[in-house]
Amino acid sequence: GKTYTAEHLLVATGGWPRMPAIPGIELAISSNEAFHLKELPARVLVVGGGYIAVEFAGIFSGLGARVVLVHRGELFLRGFDDDVRAALAVEMKQRGIDLRFNMKLARIERTGAGLRATFVDGSAVEADQILFAIGRDPSVAGLGLEEIGVALAPDGSVAVDAYSRTSVPNVFAIGDVTNRLNLTPVAIHEAMALARTLFGGQPTPVDHEDVPSAVFSNPQVAAVGLTEAAARARYGELDVYLTSFRALRHTLTGRDEKTTMKLVVDRASQRVVGAHMVGPDAAEILQGVAIALKCRATKAQFDATVGIHPTAAEEFVTLRTPLARG
Repeated sequence: GKTYTAEHLLVATGGWPRMPAIPGIELAISSNEAFHLKELPARVLVVGGGYIAVEFAGIFSGLGARVVLVHRGELFLRGFDDDVRAALAVEMKQRGIDLRFNMKLARIERTGAGLRATFVDGSAVEADQILFAIGRDPSVAGLGLEEIGVALAPDGSVAVDAYSRTSVPNVFAIGDVTNRLNLTPVAIHEAMALARTLFGGQPTPVDHEDVPSAVFSNPQVAAVGLTEAAARARYGELDVYLTSFRALRHTLTGRDEKTTMKLVVDRASQRVVGAHMVGPDAAEILQGVAIALKCRATKAQFDATVGIHPTAAEEFVTLRTPLARG
């Protein structure tokens, strides 16, 4: 019941898992509840195709559950490079995760043996737990933003400019509630830029270019810069370097696990505009590569860098032959 006043107001209320309006949805859980299960379900159905869905599929599978991942699209992880998405699908299948695409859930029912998920095509999956990870919505309900004139975007997020300012001059918003790049380090970056703008005497716009990201799937996915498709749309002619190999250590372990790496290069300037990886430690490796892209490194500078042998990471500086891809 208390009232507070301030010169500036910052909205950073984040997002909340979206749940579909289908019969039986009350029987399912979201990523919120997944951390509070009393016991490990033996059979898990994960619905979704983004970071959270793919990561939880790997978590439950790694713990020993039988996992089915269903997604309404052709392939999961929309927005990532197509070669990366395909490579991860192969690796997840080899680890025993049942991937089913182009499927949409119609209803959920409780049965004597657990839960039954029925799809629009009439097929069904039996599970002990059903986890929905189909996206998150900005948490703006009940804040009264519209009443004071703060404009919302069509998706319900808070509309902001490059300085995180809303349509009301002294009201700002950062993080997932703005639905720009919904990553924790990005929200921190936005906050630091706003602090410098308001209190440091240094008006600082938020830089969302070349932000590295990772999916902590099994194996990991990491990327920085543009996908091949996005780079073609922006630059036209490209040189694309792609490799898929079994890491040296697996000559001893006997595992058939593959690592995939990809560089996307603007042909005109020879600047590396995208780097992508599927494999162990992908996030650790791409963090370093992200610095090179932020410095606008060229392919010649990658080539001039001596690799650390024997590592998977050295492949990023030993790729020599571009694909013959139009």
